[in-house]
Amino acid sequence: MLRRGAPDAVLAALPGARAVGGAVRDLLAGRPVQDVDVAAPLPPEAIAARLRAAGLRVFETGLAHGTVTAVRDHEPVEVTSLRRDVATDGRHAEVEWTTDWREDAARRDFTINAMSLDAEGALWDYFGGREDLAAGRVRFVGDPATRLAEDYLRALRFFRFQARYGRGAPDPAAVAAIRVAVPGLARLSAERVWMELKRLLAAPDPVAALALMAETGVLGAVLPEGSDLAVLAGLLRAGAPVDPLLRVAALVAPGAADAGLAGRLRWSAAEAARYAAARSLEPVRGLPEGAALRRALAELPPEALTDAAWIAEARGLPGDWPALRARIAAMPRPVFPLQGRDALAMGLPPGPGIGQLLAATRAWWLERGCRDDAEACRIRLRELAACAAI
Repeated sequence: MLRRGAPDAVLAALPGARAVGGAVRDLLAGRPVQDVDVAAPLPPEAIAARLRAAGLRVFETGLAHGTVTAVRDHEPVEVTSLRRDVATDGRHAEVEWTTDWREDAARRDFTINAMSLDAEGALWDYFGGREDLAAGRVRFVGDPATRLAEDYLRALRFFRFQARYGRGAPDPAAVAAIRVAVPGLARLSAERVWMELKRLLAAPDPVAALALMAETGVLGAVLPEGSDLAVLAGLLRAGAPVDPLLRVAALVAPGAADAGLAGRLRWSAAEAARYAAARSLEPVRGLPEGAALRRALAELPPEALTDAAWIAEARGLPGDWPALRARIAAMPRPVFPLQGRDALAMGLPPGPGIGQLLAATRAWWLERGCRDDAEACRIRLRELAACAAI
């Protein structure tokens, strides 16, 4: 059965409701169940009213699409009205409510995601999802071309589920339809593409699914900068942590013209900076230790140096990369001990000159291996100020 708590309360408040989608799939697969989604044969306003009457908090998070979020004891459950598609354009769908469970299941992407489980534990499986799950087969509900034309993101979702649940040869009808649908991927927003890539790259071993993506033309469509699966495979062999951003830094081919990648995929500034640091191997060349490693850690966070060491090992560059990562983990990060207020407290006049003097003092501190304390740096700052006649 699904976990107790908020899902049980939601099912009790909505007679005829069922758990749907990933929770049912993972329960049958013997995997940990994360979020539990529920569907009900009622309009969203009626769902919200019944949930509130049962004492649950209700947030109208997607009312236009038939979805509300019920919360009990800080645990959220998404609840959606049964729907049928009225019109689709490859990215969005216009829907209307229905009471027909099979009709609702027919609009879902894959058979393994189209199953539902009622409050008594009975499984409802209209399209052979349980058999497909047992066989390791990711198969579209109905005609693959039709499902893809409704939402081209399903092409990327296919590879994500193939990486996590697929075994053996992929479904040939799905692969053939995806190959034809590649031009439609251009209609997807960058945020949706990156969301699916992240989820795919979070699979324990996504290499085979990515190779299939490359063979169908999908990988080239969403990652035109170029990819190198051998480097990603090397990252997995090295035992790197499961980290989508580190993996995409390995996946993009060495030397690729990737300056626009972060902007194209709408990455945050932190994501862009981390990707760039992982790809720039200069700070870890020569396997720095001692003063050289302290200087590197003063300029970059330890996570960035560790990422770069993983990428260097994945690319097969010579060196004891595990030893370097151990040195990075063991060494405290040096922090330059002076700030602007310290210079002002020494009596230096405010202005741009203070910044220049502090930068010169920091360069001296770096050159000497980041060991000098605040007093030594203040002495050096006074010397520089005297030379500059400030």
